[in-house]
Amino acid sequence: MLAATNATEEHVHSTFASRYVRAPVPRFKMPEKSIPKDAAYQVIHDELMLDGNPRLNLASFVTTWMEPECDKLMMAAINKNYVDMDEYPVTTELQNRCVNMIANLFHAPVGEEETAVGVGTVGSSEAIMLAGLAFKRRWQHKRKTEGKPTDNPNIVTGANVQVCWEKFARYFEVELKEVKLKEGYYVMDPEQAVELVDENTICVAAILGSTLTGEFEDVKTLNDLLMKKNEETGWGTPIHVDAASGGFIAPFLYPDLEWDFRLPLVKSINVSGHKYGLVYAGVGWVVWRNKEDLPDDLVFHINYLGSDQPTFTLNFSKGSSQIIAQYYQFLRLGFEGYKNIIENCMENMKVLKQGIQNTGRFNILSKDIGVPLVAFSLKDSSKHTVFEIAENLRRFGWILPAYTMPANAQHVAVLRAVIREDFSHGLAKRLVEHIEQVLKEMDGLPSRLQHKKTERETQEEVFRYWKRLVDRKRAGVC
Repeated sequence: MLAATNATEEHVHSTFASRYVRAPVPRFKMPEKSIPKDAAYQVIHDELMLDGNPRLNLASFVTTWMEPECDKLMMAAINKNYVDMDEYPVTTELQNRCVNMIANLFHAPVGEEETAVGVGTVGSSEAIMLAGLAFKRRWQHKRKTEGKPTDNPNIVTGANVQVCWEKFARYFEVELKEVKLKEGYYVMDPEQAVELVDENTICVAAILGSTLTGEFEDVKTLNDLLMKKNEETGWGTPIHVDAASGGFIAPFLYPDLEWDFRLPLVKSINVSGHKYGLVYAGVGWVVWRNKEDLPDDLVFHINYLGSDQPTFTLNFSKGSSQIIAQYYQFLRLGFEGYKNIIENCMENMKVLKQGIQNTGRFNILSKDIGVPLVAFSLKDSSKHTVFEIAENLRRFGWILPAYTMPANAQHVAVLRAVIREDFSHGLAKRLVEHIEQVLKEMDGLPSRLQHKKTERETQEEVFRYWKRLVDRKRAGVC
């Protein structure tokens, strides 16, 4: 119950909600009475203090810091509905400029004055859904003209793909054919991928920056092998590159690496603006090689917001702030600025990697070429596990994910630290100190492992670890 207030009590108003709240705040039913705005603010503010510190959340690739000037632009646009292009034409123009710049960065075959084909999305998950739908529809059109059935499409990926690919496959009824991993090789093998391709394959999805280890998959070899198979079969199977994490890294650090539209079979690319595009969560991009790769029958035209507006999105209304923030970063930083920031991330990654290696307790699974992160596993997990390390590091504020690799490398358990712009040299050294402290403390404790665990027991431990973290945050609905 919330305590009522009246005019005679105004003089005791305080920013601390305890002046008003004499019972637990509502969780299931809307309260009957209103409360002062400062009390509502304080109630929520106090609860949010129990969240983790975003800057110490090394599980996430998502940007956690932007310049104050960009924050102001975002707040000024927070009440703009991006979908209303007729009412907010400048915002639409900024989106189009971003699409053109990204397409140019990825070597799309467009001229100086040509407009690229692409769209801003809520994130790479939506971008992947749109790209997948375009591939499915193009495949269906082709099969229909050939008089062949269209009821069994599939996508070939590695087992290391992000869960959004599994969502696409399940939601839009496409079989997901996965290339299994193996110990020491945690990305899709191009040769095995091409072997899985058949006449029902709508595309092969390659990852530029694996979530598990940050590695770039070999898109060039995949393209060359697939071209040979297409010549033999006439299937014309294309490639999509999921560059959610690596799309804003490779152009600046590895300009000679061929992974993008320089390869003829690459028809579309997605990238997350809210990862190394350096924008707060809520923006992704998908770009197509040319307009022929985006079927017209997927584009809707509406006019009830004021004019004819073409739209290709899964959702409708969304904020304009992240689109504006993306253009701010492009304008503010330019190629040189992005290059400097990503280089700095890589340097801090190397500092952290060296510190972890110097403990002598871990194997490094990530590579120097790829996304700036450190993935590492215990050399000896007979007494303690990476899950215990992750849990103990939380008391210092650090959030490092612990997880097992996908099939067929489930027995490998890993910790991962993602290096973002706001992770400094000093923080890297402090994290190493805390890891060493945790290891020393664990060495003095009895082992939780009484016997060699089965694969099922390992999976159950992973489940319990994540359930404990989630249960701290919520109760009730998901």
